[in-house]
Amino acid sequence: MTTHAAPAAPEPDTVSEAAPTRKKGSHFPSAFTVLAIVTLVVWALTFVVPAGHYDTKDGRPVPGSYHTVELTTGFWGRLKDLFLAPVNGLYGVTDPHTGLTTPGGSGDFFGAAGVFLFVLAVGAFITVTLRTGALTTGVARLAERLRRHRTVLLVVLLTLFSLGGTTYGMAEETLGFYALMIPLALKLGYDRMTGAAVIVVGAGIGTLASTVNPFATGVASDSAGIGTGDGIVLRLLMWAVLTALAAAYVVRYANRVHQDPSRSLVTPKPEDEELRTRGATAKPLTVRQRTVLAVFAATFLFMIFAVIPWADLGVTFLPTLGWYFPELAALFIVAAVAVGLFAGLGEKGTTEAVVAGAGDFIGAAMIIMLARGVTVIMNNASITDTILNSLHSVVSGTSSGLFAVLMFLVNLPLAFLVPSSSGHAALAMPVLAPLADFAGVSRAVVVTAYQSASGWINLITPTSAVVMGGLALAKVRYDRYLRFMAPLMGILLVAVAGFLALGAAIG
Repeated sequence: MTTHAAPAAPEPDTVSEAAPTRKKGSHFPSAFTVLAIVTLVVWALTFVVPAGHYDTKDGRPVPGSYHTVELTTGFWGRLKDLFLAPVNGLYGVTDPHTGLTTPGGSGDFFGAAGVFLFVLAVGAFITVTLRTGALTTGVARLAERLRRHRTVLLVVLLTLFSLGGTTYGMAEETLGFYALMIPLALKLGYDRMTGAAVIVVGAGIGTLASTVNPFATGVASDSAGIGTGDGIVLRLLMWAVLTALAAAYVVRYANRVHQDPSRSLVTPKPEDEELRTRGATAKPLTVRQRTVLAVFAATFLFMIFAVIPWADLGVTFLPTLGWYFPELAALFIVAAVAVGLFAGLGEKGTTEAVVAGAGDFIGAAMIIMLARGVTVIMNNASITDTILNSLHSVVSGTSSGLFAVLMFLVNLPLAFLVPSSSGHAALAMPVLAPLADFAGVSRAVVVTAYQSASGWINLITPTSAVVMGGLALAKVRYDRYLRFMAPLMGILLVAVAGFLALGAAIG
């Protein structure tokens, strides 16, 4: 993302690559186009995949109760669902078991309105901070001080993002960090891919190896009828090993680019050189800029504190606030106003920056809306349970080790179609977890397999608002990102399969 020292309007970050340099005739679809294609494919599948439901008890699917249903919605009704999917994805998603559409909130089947507003609020906060010049100067000084310790900096930052992922499922919250990480990566002699990878891979690996993440491990463990702490030793070991593998992979790429910029997978942007040189003299921070940076850091630290379930971790001296995206959106709006006042932007300058920041982030927010629309189409056509029932039949009657690996594999397509980790858990665990009893495997292994599949897919899936929105903010093309991730995805696949086989053997 472009940073600005003066109170000039920041250059918009759009989801389509702004004037990229490429050969004539070569063009990869924008994030909007990719999601539109996925939406059309899923919609076409609703005419092929039979509709069906599981019976439910206490809001959970009952194993063995799957049955087909007759949809009364004709072609024109489904066509209407197609066109309304993005809108319904914003304000609410239909619960496939009740047929009810719930207005935006924070539940499994709620719409993306909370996340949508959160992204706009982050944009407002970031832009107000950029107008003060504090981030530009601060990044320049940080880069100057750590120029000889680039590798250590990358490893530390990636580990911090991974900690956020494993503890509370850090995902959409990462969108606010691109404004800091991309300029920092460029100033350290790396490229935009390096900056984006530190964030998306770091948080993604942490979520893949969730330990106490309430939105993945918590929901899945509850749905499986076990405690969140069951299987935590295996997951802690996974987190440590996978984070180390990911850090080594990112550092290897970053060092290669630093030594030879021509080996970068990202086409340089016109503003990249300006970002590298701006503030190179590392001017001293003013008192106001120090105050702004303190508020900036405190806002993100408080966000992390507000979403971590301290009570579930056994920490009794800290309150569990249980904040979600509506509260976090309010936090960033208040922080944006506070930064504007502390920096002396005044009422006019602050409000203009808030509006401009929300506008700069509208592209990423709309991607979230489109991604949720895919889930709306599946739920309205009642094909989610049908797909789940098909996957269920694949893992029946296998050995313990093979069962654990198959549980990971059969969750992959479901994770692609249902990128929400909590929604995926609520649908799959009540049906798949009891299968572990017949295979002689701990149900905790099933939970680990599910969240590993969800995390693995969500590192690259175009239905993930975190991936597509983050790449949009970093101005990294999706096809280049896939090329970067391909070897790492293979490494993670083998490592996860090994850990699951180990868990099945000792469990």
